[in-house]
Parts: sequence; structure tokens; C-alpha cells
Amino acid sequence: MYAGSAQRVLWPVDKVVLTFLAGASVVIVAWWRALPYAPALIGLHLAGASLVLFAAAHNNRATWIFRNWYPVFYVAACYKEMDLLVPAVRSWDADQWLAGLDYSLWHANPTVWLERIQSPALSEYLQVVYTLFVPAVLFPAFLLWQRRRYTEFHYFAFLIALGYLVSYVGYMLVPARGPRFLLRDLQHQPLEGLWLFHAMQGGLDRLESIAYDCFPSGHTELTILACCSVCKWFRPLSWPYFTYTSSIIFATVYLRYHYTVDVLAGAAVAVVLLVAAPSLYRRLNGKGA
Repeated sequence: MYAGSAQRVLWPVDKVVLTFLAGASVVIVAWWRALPYAPALIGLHLAGASLVLFAAAHNNRATWIFRNWYPVFYVAACYKEMDLLVPAVRSWDADQWLAGLDYSLWHANPTVWLERIQSPALSEYLQVVYTLFVPAVLFPAFLLWQRRRYTEFHYFAFLIALGYLVSYVGYMLVPARGPRFLLRDLQHQPLEGLWLFHAMQGGLDRLESIAYDCFPSGHTELTILACCSVCKWFRPLSWPYFTYTSSIIFATVYLRYHYTVDVLAGAAVAVVLLVAAPSLYRRLNGKGA
């Protein structure tokens, strides 16, 4: 199941994660006085990096499983860290700028315009789609793991981790909370679902806290990456994933989470990664890996 020679090198996903942790540590040090939990964050970064390096140096079943699945938890932890880093480092709020770009593009506020097709059934469906984002992105990984296709699994882990971490850099550079906050007073009616709409929306709000996580749209970017991977490796699932991806892209704007420029940026990042990631993966793999 695992090979000792392959175990004792850093994998491409390791290098991406460690690079992000190093970069985030630099940000923490630079804004030390603005971050009340700065020492704890640095300590967590060091502990997280040490675990990865320890696992790379020790070859056994436990470290093999850890190395394959730790990016899921590290990426989630880095997302929660954005709740602290973005408010501390941001010197401006990009919401008004993004809303202005949307208005210039459409000559209307898309979330307000979409009220004319709003319905409880559609809102319920799209909120379910939006809530299932993480399982939908991770499902190809579970299929690859179940079928012991470890080569594809490692590349997919690299691609998805890279996609998430790139989006976090975007959150730092263009901090925005979304039209459901900025344009709340312009909306004529609230979104209403059928049964679970408010429970799902409230649950996501609690998970996302005060995140400035609009630009680029990670939901758009990551679902495109997952969809393209599924089309390549699991063709019978291509149409379900294409339908899901189309639905969640529409949901990001309909549910007022994102501006359309966020969606366009997320799609652009996905295209860049789909083109550049294979070459980057080969370079990070090193000779003889």
C-alpha cells in the first residue's frame, strides 16, 4: 500500500501546504501587534509543519494515511485562520468596488435583479446545492482512494489544496463579505425556502463566521476543478457533476453570497490552475519521484 522510498520525500501537496504556512507566518509576524493570537498561530504553524516533516521521514501505515488526508484538515484550518488574518491586515473593504464592477457590467445589481425569478422551491434547491459544496469537491478523492488509484489521488489532492490556498490569497488581497451584506437594503424581499433553507444558511453562517471570503469565488473555482477531474477519471459521473457545477455557480449569485465578478474570477483561477497545475506538479515532484 505504501513504499518506503516514496514515503521519505516531500510530495507536491506537502510543498504547497508548507509554502502557504510559511507565507502566512510572515504575515502574522508583520502584523504581530494587530493579532492578539499571534504567538498561538505561529505555534500552530510550526506544529503543523513539523507533523508533515515527521510523517515524510517515517514510513509506516499511520504516517501514510496521515500524509494522504491531512490536507483536508490543514486547508480547513487555514480557512478559519483567515477570520483572524484578513480583518487584521486589510486596509480597505472591496465590497463597494466589486458591486460597482457588477453594476458596470450588467447595468443592474444582479442579486436584486434575480428577485424576479425568486421562489421558495428554487431557493431551497440552490441552498442544498451550495451547502453540499465540500462533499462534492471531496467525493472524487474518496472514489480514487476506494479504488486504490493513488497516483491520481495524489494529483487531485495537490490540485484541490492548491485551489483552496490560492483562493485564500485572494481573500487577503481583495477582502469582501458579499452582496447579502452590502446590498441588503436594496433587496425588496428576503430569500425564503421550503423546509431546511434557514437551517442550512444559518449553519453556514456559523461555520464561516465573519469571513471576508468572496473574491475569488472558491465555490466556483473548486467545483470546476472537481468537475473537470471527474470528467477525466469518472466519465459516467460527468453529467451529474456538470449539472451540479452549473447549479452552484448560479447559486452563488442567486443566494447573494457573491458578486458576478467573484464568479468570473473563480472561473479564471480554475482555468489557470487546470492549465498550469500539471507542469507545476511535475516540477515539484522532483527527479525520480
